[in-house]
Amino acid sequence: MTPVQQDLEASAKRNSTVNAPAANGKPLERIVLTGFMGAGKSTIGRLLAVRLGWNFLDLDAHLEERTSTTVPEIFALHGEARFRRLESSALASALNHRNTVIALGGGTPESLTNRLLIEQTPGTFTIFLDAPFPTLFDRCVLQDISRPVLADPDAAHSRFATRHPLYTRLAGITIETAGLTPEQTVEALLISLNKRSSDRP
Repeated sequence: MTPVQQDLEASAKRNSTVNAPAANGKPLERIVLTGFMGAGKSTIGRLLAVRLGWNFLDLDAHLEERTSTTVPEIFALHGEARFRRLESSALASALNHRNTVIALGGGTPESLTNRLLIEQTPGTFTIFLDAPFPTLFDRCVLQDISRPVLADPDAAHSRFATRHPLYTRLAGITIETAGLTPEQTVEALLISLNKRSSDRP
């Protein structure tokens, strides 16, 4: 176990309960998790929601529920452009939820419309779950994540390189997840959030 992992485990034992973080003196209404495929947004999001006593919403699952169609079916039948339009509509709906952790799709921040929706919705804070591309790609393979772009590793890496600066600019906090368990990632995230809140006047 690395020193960082030891510190996170010790912190988790000290902090068995966590209050929802605040920004500008006002409680947050939603936390948005962004990152590439394999970043652990859904896994981390569920764990974080439990720690905060909030709800969890996966944007892809929300889209599928709204359209009664799976994401792979939308890609296969209508193409990515149609999927992105449906995704923007689903995001606008998701951002109406309060006390909710929202896990975005890997490509959601590519759309300016989506970035503006997130940035301009009051009470919303975005966190980027980051890791090197090889780590993320290996996670996708191990989890058997099915996306057309994953069939071509070079194309997947190109998309990662394009999206990475968008994730960084959109997020108020970046959490490096390589080498951390989901539980340790949540603890690191909460430590960063609480520090951010305490540093504000």
